[in-house]
Amino acid sequence: MKITFCSYDKPGNVGGPFSWLRRLLPALRDRGFECECLFLTHFGGTGPVLEALRSDGFKCESVDCHIRMADQVRWLLERLQENPPDVFVPNLVVAAYHAIQQVKVAGIPSVGILHSDDAYYRAIQDEFVFGSSKRSVSEIVCVSRELEDQVSGRNPDGVTVNRIPYGVAVPEANVQHNSDRFRIAYVGRLSEEQKQISKLTRALIQVCRRIPNAEAVIYGDGPDRGNVEAILAEDGQGVAIRLAGAVPNEQIQSELLQCDVLALLSDYEGLPIALLEAMACGCVPVCLQMRSGIPELVRNEVEGLIVADREAAFEQAITRLHSDVELRRSLSRTSRQRIINEYSDEASFDEWAELLSSVVQKTNGAQLRIPRRIKLPPRNPALESVAHRTVPPSSIIIAARRFRIMAGRMRRRFF
Repeated sequence: MKITFCSYDKPGNVGGPFSWLRRLLPALRDRGFECECLFLTHFGGTGPVLEALRSDGFKCESVDCHIRMADQVRWLLERLQENPPDVFVPNLVVAAYHAIQQVKVAGIPSVGILHSDDAYYRAIQDEFVFGSSKRSVSEIVCVSRELEDQVSGRNPDGVTVNRIPYGVAVPEANVQHNSDRFRIAYVGRLSEEQKQISKLTRALIQVCRRIPNAEAVIYGDGPDRGNVEAILAEDGQGVAIRLAGAVPNEQIQSELLQCDVLALLSDYEGLPIALLEAMACGCVPVCLQMRSGIPELVRNEVEGLIVADREAAFEQAITRLHSDVELRRSLSRTSRQRIINEYSDEASFDEWAELLSSVVQKTNGAQLRIPRRIKLPPRNPALESVAHRTVPPSSIIIAARRFRIMAGRMRRRFF
């Protein structure tokens, strides 16, 4: 059974949906599936997901994500025409969702994924679950109960709704909480949008300054790394806090085993993989109250602590954990057990294998045809919000195009 996935990628790319894809494809191969991935990349440069999958022997092709949307769709359709899959998974790629209309005519089922609770994924719902039946996916996978409820509550016509949470490996070792060390970690994208990375950095500085023996480590990379570096340089002097940068996916749990608390103070989430990995290690989660992902993972005072703000409430929770080692140990045990019981990677991979096997259907014998002109629906601005995760601001794109034009003129003039 052949499955074609789509993804974005770029140098230094980090984030839950990308580490998930990196682990899912080898697991599906072990379960008898033939997988490949079509990437839209940053000016053609390869990223860690593409490179890792390719080194694992997966067929991966890529194209520059800055070309016109119609050209992105045409490129994807050409690849699918050359090597038709049994199931097409557009994942989080807008152009791949636009390709569904032709894919559907060829009788190939498609599986969309909602990774987060934000305007971008709500636009995916509006356009490709509740929009025209010609462009709708066959199945939609939601990573959290909140997302599942959002879609099911609108009664989609002809689209089956599934919930498959992410899963993570549970290491044999677990965090040993004691009074000799108290380390807080953040793991994820360094981004203001969603992650509020500047506010989180200042919150960590504040608690490390006020709590004896406390230290913090920020793991990750992203578009707003410079903001973190500036805050640390200006306000973090003399405070036990450091920016560790991006850590390979296979190494992050060994780092988390040296931490006591994971802080996650985002505006919204889907089902954060960093939180799952930390809980599997026995780190105690301290999370800002939000509606998606967190409520089903962390019950206040059971698996971790839920706080109402990034200031006084966060500091109070951290202070409490610092002073009460037994509370830390209790929350650590229950959070780790929650992952073992409900969020193991093997259970998640099995659910994906079962879903993909169930949606395969015989094609109607029609060849996937590529129209002479790719017709796109009216522009939806919300679908461009993914750009901050994968592409630079439009001003940089324009400047780069101007540079290429000027370089061409100079070559013609002098050579």
